[in-house]
Amino acid sequence: MRRLFDRPYLLLTLTALFWAGNMVIGRSVREGVPPIGLAFWRWSLAFLLILPFALPHWRTQWRALRAGWKPVVFLGALGVGGYNTFAYLALQYTTAINATMLNSLIPVATILLARFMIGRRMHRLEGLGVVVSLLGVSVIVSRGHLETLLGLQLNPGDFWMLLAVLDWGLYTVALHWRPKGVDPMLMLCAMTVVGVMILGPLWAWEMSQGRFIQPGATNFAAIAYTAIFPGFLGYVFYNRGVVMVGPNRGSLFIHLMPAFGTVLSMIFLSENPKAFHAVGIGLIMCGIWMTTRVKHTA
Repeated sequence: MRRLFDRPYLLLTLTALFWAGNMVIGRSVREGVPPIGLAFWRWSLAFLLILPFALPHWRTQWRALRAGWKPVVFLGALGVGGYNTFAYLALQYTTAINATMLNSLIPVATILLARFMIGRRMHRLEGLGVVVSLLGVSVIVSRGHLETLLGLQLNPGDFWMLLAVLDWGLYTVALHWRPKGVDPMLMLCAMTVVGVMILGPLWAWEMSQGRFIQPGATNFAAIAYTAIFPGFLGYVFYNRGVVMVGPNRGSLFIHLMPAFGTVLSMIFLSENPKAFHAVGIGLIMCGIWMTTRVKHTA
């Protein structure tokens, strides 16, 4: 496990895989699991998974955590309370093509926010890598047809997704201000507490509107998946990866989500691969390779 945590690009790749599955789950159970209920129980269960790893650090690090409570609250509100809730709301209304395409704006938003918020400059090769990988995303979501992109129309779900994009860009950059001397598991635990406290009243409001989780093995399994993989492991891996390589480079791995989504569809939905899948995935990998060639301190 220690070797895994010393390989940031592998961590970020696995994160993209887990989050691609999260999008598939969020869309597939939208009728039986309302969005805020899904977000609340995802993070409530993730908290139980995180807590045993965080408690050993509480006694020695709680002072550092308390001293950095402002960024903890900010990160918890954005990363736990915000992004996935906005994405699940978006998936209630928007198409998979629109959601995937808009979600792929995260690296662009992150790079721009990093430039203005922490003064992080982007190397030319990094910028070219972003463009190439975004082109690969466009090829996949448009299925190789330009008219598909030109014909995209925004609906209320797309605006929720744009809010999710802004939210995650802010979260990624804000990791720069995480409290020093706090173990990542204790940090994630504190962020999760903040997020659940925000989501609790919102979930109560959602139920007051008649939106309840429908009992069933499929719905409960979906919630468990979102808690274990995209919630617990995904955030641990992403936070570690971004800390090691920086927000510009780390956020670019979000572009792997459409590629993994294609593979997951082939496996679980028996979809046959097309030529545009190979072209798109090739461009994404090329863009990420170009970006990771730049040598600078994260």
